[in-house]
Amino acid sequence: MSRHRSIPIEQTGRANRIPRRRPSQPSRETSKLNPVNVLVIGGGGREHAICWKLRQSPLLTDLFVSPGNAGTASLGCNLPILPEDHKGIVQAAKDHRVDLVIIGPEKPLVQGLADLLNKEGIPALGPCEKAAVLEGSKAFAKNLCERHDINHARGASFRNRADALNYAGELSTPPVVKADGLAAGKGVFVCDSQEEARAAIQAMMDDDLLGIAGHTVVLEERLSGRELSAFSISDGRSIVHLASACDYKRIREGNDGPNTGGMGSYSPPAWTSPKFNSSVSDIQKCVIESMASEGRPYQGILFSGLMADGEEPKVLEFNCRLGDPETQVILPRLKSDLLEIIWATVNTRLNEIDIEWSSEACVGIVLASGGYPGDYRTGYPIIGLESVDEDALVFHSGTAQTESGIPVTSGGRVLSIVGTGTTLASARAKAYRNVQRIHFTGIQYRRDIAAPSEEARID
Repeated sequence: MSRHRSIPIEQTGRANRIPRRRPSQPSRETSKLNPVNVLVIGGGGREHAICWKLRQSPLLTDLFVSPGNAGTASLGCNLPILPEDHKGIVQAAKDHRVDLVIIGPEKPLVQGLADLLNKEGIPALGPCEKAAVLEGSKAFAKNLCERHDINHARGASFRNRADALNYAGELSTPPVVKADGLAAGKGVFVCDSQEEARAAIQAMMDDDLLGIAGHTVVLEERLSGRELSAFSISDGRSIVHLASACDYKRIREGNDGPNTGGMGSYSPPAWTSPKFNSSVSDIQKCVIESMASEGRPYQGILFSGLMADGEEPKVLEFNCRLGDPETQVILPRLKSDLLEIIWATVNTRLNEIDIEWSSEACVGIVLASGGYPGDYRTGYPIIGLESVDEDALVFHSGTAQTESGIPVTSGGRVLSIVGTGTTLASARAKAYRNVQRIHFTGIQYRRDIAAPSEEARID
C-alpha cells in the first residue's frame, strides 16, 4: 500500500492570484454531513469506472451521467445530453441540483465547459479553457516544454505543408507525425520510412484527413522504450501524484497496425525505478508551475504521456483528464474516497488529505468492434456478461440497452474486462479468463496485454 501527499506549487508570478472557489456545499470537513449530487460528463469506459468508484462513497447521494452507457445506467441516472451540449449540461445541473460536475472527455474541456459551469456557480473538476490548451494543442505543449526546459521528444510544428515536408526530409530517421488538435487518439502516425511520413503530412494537410485538427502538424523524433501514462491531480495550489499505468495503443499484437484510443492497460508498472518515478513527479510539478506562471492556472487531472529513455522520462504528450483505458486499471487500486479527493480539489483543499493506494495489480483488456479503428457496425447483442467472475470487473464503453434491457454494441471500443491480483501475472490470467466468456459479432481484442515479453514496449 502506498500513500501520497500533496506537493505545494510555488506561488510566483500570476500563480499567487489564483482565486479560491466558493463551494456550493460546506467545507470538506463538514461535507460528510451534507452528501452531494454529482453529474459525470461522458459515456465511455473511463466514465463508467469513475461512476463505479463514486458509488462507493458515503458522500454521494444522486448520480447523473450525461449521456452514459448501459453500464452507468445501473449506477445512476443517464441523461440524454451530449458532452458538446454545454447549455444543456448547465441546465441539467441546475434542474437536478447538482453540487459537482466531473468532466470526463477532453473536447468539452478544451471548449470551455468548466469555465461555463464555474461561472454559473457549479464546481467542476477539469481545467479552464486557457489551461486545457495543454491537450488541445500539441504545438502549445511542445513550446511549453521548450520554454521551461521540460525533458521532451524534440521536434517542431508546422502550418505550411512544404515546410513540414522539407523538415521531415532533412531528418536522419523518420519522424512521428502528430495532428496538433484533438483527434480522439487517432492523430499520431509512427512512421517507419520517410515515404510514410510524407504520406501522413499530406493526408492531414492536403486531404483533410482529421479536419482542422490536422491543419497544423507536429513532427517529433521517434523514441524507443517503454511508454508510461502518469496521472496527477492539482487544485492550482498543490499537486498530488495519483498513479501510473501502461497503455497499448496499436490495434494488433506486437504493437502493430493503426493507433486506437487504447486496447488495454495495466497498473502499476513494476519496471519503473525510484529515480525514474521521482523524475516523473518533477515533470508534473514543473508543468503545473509553468502553466500558473504563464497565467493559465491548472485545476484538475494532469495526464503525462512519457517515454522511458533509460532512467529519464521524456514527454510525448499531455492530456487534461483521466485516460481511457488507464482509468479502468487505476481506480480499482484507489483505497481512498474518490469523491472526497475531487471535492477537496475543486475547493482548493488538496493539501488537507492523504491518498492511499493498494499494491495489487490490475490488467484491463479492451473488447472492440470488428473493423475498429476504421468503419464498424453496431447493434450486436453482447452475450455472457452474467458469467463473468464476481471478482472481475466489467466497464462499459460503447454499449447501449434495447427496450427489453439487452446490452448491445454501440461504439468502437465496447467493453474493458479488468482482472486484479497480487501479481501482474495473476491479474492478467483473471482478465483473459473472463474475456473468453463474452461474445458479440465481430469481437476483437489483443492477446498480449501485460505479457511479460511486451510490457508496453514501443519499438
